[in-house]
This record gives sequence, structure tokens and C-alpha cells, in this order.
Amino acid sequence: MQYYKQKFDEERALYGISESEILDCDFDGVQDGESALKETSNNIIKNCYFNLRYPLWHADYTKIFNSKMSASCRAALWYDKGIEIDHCEMKGIKALRECDLVSVKHSKIYSLEFAWKCRNVNIQECTLDSQYPFFECEDVKIHSLHMKGKYSFQYVKNMEIRNSVLDTKDAFWHSENVTVYDSVIQGEYLGWYSKNLKLVRCRIIGTQPLCYCENLVLEDCTMEQTDLAFELSGVHATVLNEIDSIKNPKSGTIKAKGIKQIIFDNKQVCERDTVIKTDV
Repeated sequence: MQYYKQKFDEERALYGISESEILDCDFDGVQDGESALKETSNNIIKNCYFNLRYPLWHADYTKIFNSKMSASCRAALWYDKGIEIDHCEMKGIKALRECDLVSVKHSKIYSLEFAWKCRNVNIQECTLDSQYPFFECEDVKIHSLHMKGKYSFQYVKNMEIRNSVLDTKDAFWHSENVTVYDSVIQGEYLGWYSKNLKLVRCRIIGTQPLCYCENLVLEDCTMEQTDLAFELSGVHATVLNEIDSIKNPKSGTIKAKGIKQIIFDNKQVCERDTVIKTDV
């Protein structure tokens, strides 16, 4: 086992190393070198500070603990496999991309395009501030995430989310096989064009949710400020409170405590194809 404990600022400072511990190191300095730990494997990183670009590309089976990546540390982890991140702060844009077998726990993330095209991702007890997170990710499990985003979870496949707070616009567009349990989802235009989206015991807040969906399921959810819901969707929903309005649902069953307004004004939609029950 090799040990490193110093400051690095040159280009490819630790290129190709393996079976090493990088402890209390700063990747920063006047040489402004990129790609410090490129093409590396089986390393442990502890208590380090990253302020330079592209530090961990093609870095396999790496554990990162109690470390910080600054806003200048852009595109930090790309094309990696078997990455474990715990108690870290990640601030650079495009922090994760095209990685496989990723675990992020107890961390604070500020990354505008976080986790694009990643596979086998596990997120636990993290906060995330992002504009475009989880684009085209597959096989993702999320537990206890507090997220603020805009265009979240677009084109994701095979995702499970539990006990989270998602404050986001346009979430789950074109997603497939997503299930969300016991979470708050607040935003506009939730889940449009999704396939096999299932929401269980969730609190849904925001205008025009869940339109153009295929095989949409809501189980024991509440809906607030949700006008013009379910347009042209195939839906099976049980809602525990009163919905502001629904518009042109395509098929299925909608059960709710009440619905203030039901709109059918699309000639292509037949009212009798959707069973609507209130006061249930």
C-alpha cells in the first residue's frame, strides 16, 4: 500500500496509481493541472480538497471519505466504476457522468448537471441542489434525499425513491419504471410522458401533474394545487383528499375524496373509458 500526503497541482499528478491511500491532500495550486487521479484503481481518499478540474476519470473501485470538491472542480467523476462517496461535499458542475456502481451517502451536493447517464446508483441521506440531475440514469435507488432541482429524472429507467423531499420542476419526464414511496414531490408538470410511474403514499403539489402518462398508478396519495391533472393519461389513482381539477383522462379509474372540476373537452377522449368516483 502506497501513501500520499501532500499538495499536488501538476498535470496528472497521480496518474495510474493503484492500491494507495491519499490522505489530507490538497489538489490545488499555481500549475492548475488537470486529471490528477486519472486511470487509477483500488484507492482510498480521505480528508482531501479538490480545486482542480477532472480529478477522477476512469477511476475504478475508489472510496472517498470526508473530502471536498470546490465549485472549480468541474466534471469530477466521469467513466468510473465502483465509486463510494461518504460524508463529502461536491460543488463542481457535472460531478458524475457515465459511471457504474456508484454509492453516495451523507453528502452535500451542489452540481448543476449531477449524475448523467449513470448506472447502478445508490443515494442515501444526501442533500442535492441541481438544475438537471439524474438525466438518463438506470437502476437507481434513493433514500432520504432532500433535493431542489428543475428538470429532474428525465429519461430515467428502473428507479426507486423512498422518504425523500423533491422540490423540482418537470420531474420524471419520459421516465420508465419509477416508483416513489412516502415522499413529497413539489413542482410543475410532474411526470409527463412517463411509463409505469407509481406513487405510493406521496404528497403531490403543483399545477398540471401527470399528463400523457402510460400505466400511471397512485396509491393513497394527496394532491395539492393540482389543477388539470391526468390529461390524456391511463391512470389508476386513489387520492385521499379533494383534487382541484382533472382534464381529459384517457382511461382507468380515479378515486378521490372530491374533485372540484372535471373537464372533458377533447373529442378524442371518451368519458366512459375512465371511471371517476368521489367521496371514497
